[in-house]
Amino acid sequence: MTTTATDPIAEIVTLAERPGLMDVFWTMPDSWPEFMKHDPIGNVWYDCLEQFAEFVLVCLDADGQVAAKAYSAPFALLGDDGDEDDVELPPDGWDGVVRRALRGRVTGEPATHVSAIEIVIRPELQGLGLSGRILAALRDNAGRLGFAELLAPVRPNGKQDAAEPMSSYAFRTRDDGLPVDPWLRVHVRAGGRIDRVAPRSMTIPGTLAEWRAWTGLPFDRSGPVVVPGALTPVLCDVEHGTAVYVEPNVWVRHPTGA
Repeated sequence: MTTTATDPIAEIVTLAERPGLMDVFWTMPDSWPEFMKHDPIGNVWYDCLEQFAEFVLVCLDADGQVAAKAYSAPFALLGDDGDEDDVELPPDGWDGVVRRALRGRVTGEPATHVSAIEIVIRPELQGLGLSGRILAALRDNAGRLGFAELLAPVRPNGKQDAAEPMSSYAFRTRDDGLPVDPWLRVHVRAGGRIDRVAPRSMTIPGTLAEWRAWTGLPFDRSGPVVVPGALTPVLCDVEHGTAVYVEPNVWVRHPTGA
């Protein structure tokens, strides 16, 4: 495959196909805010990544270097009647997917769904339109593995006003009918359908000292604290020495054709 300045990806493989890539997998830089790297649920999953190698994609450039990586996870999600079809997607979003995926690996519970977890593109390659291509590869991989849908608890990182409820931001559209949020727009253009908000998709607790180290902010007054890169305020409790960030995400459904 020929690469270009706007499409540096020469090959997309699963980690199961190329397990040796694990040696360089973690060295690729990213642009996440520091506090986002301290979700205790998520960090357990990353420690167990080899258990989900078929669901992890690695995008390589023409020199064989990691240009991007994309994570997904299989998990069990059933309705109240035990039916896996048209099940209501849960409020615990990203953390919930990770918990259910890890539980399935421990108990042997068969997966009913697969969810995207994260797409990470090397910072210097962002803005080239690679997200849609990588998202399509995740969807195709889910279909190859027999799943009818790729679900995604999407983090709409274009949200600038921490005070605006996600329930209003997620469904705002431009004049062309597409979402105002760039990342949600990528999903809709790729054939996804916005389903609902996951109001407690990710929870990041920490001591005030930890939050000060993660953000450089004083965290010296109880109440909501607006943190750059956070989609909602962080709730600070000076008396008890802790602060907690509860992030809402947005569930999107992608049919795979499987």
